[in-house]
Amino acid sequence: MKQVHVAVAVVVVNDQDVLIARRPDDKHQGGRWEFPGGKVEADESVEGALVRELDEEVALPVAQSAITSLMKIPFEYPDKHVLLDVCWVEANMNDALLAHGAEGQEVRWVHYSRLNEFTFPDANQPIVVAIQQRLDALN
Repeated sequence: MKQVHVAVAVVVVNDQDVLIARRPDDKHQGGRWEFPGGKVEADESVEGALVRELDEEVALPVAQSAITSLMKIPFEYPDKHVLLDVCWVEANMNDALLAHGAEGQEVRWVHYSRLNEFTFPDANQPIVVAIQQRLDALN
């Protein structure tokens, strides 16, 4: 089974609020919440993929300089293998106010302490833990 390389953005404002989006019902893990991102194309870097995906998915402009690597998560679903390349993205508050579901999906800014109230794909659970640990240390 081929592995899908996915760039994932943990977009944070004010060291407290995190951007999440609901997956379309017709997609893999549909109806669950996720962190924005998408497939890394053959000719692009993870950072380049995130700049493109954040613009396309949630209309959020970010500079590559605002993106830092957080973790890599290889994960095997019964029907698909993924490699999540997770990055931390510090968003500008003015830009954050513009973020919306550019593809019609529901998006929310959620206080990091409330992330456990949402159902994420199984592969995302280590990301939720990492976010809470990092932001707990700052707050």
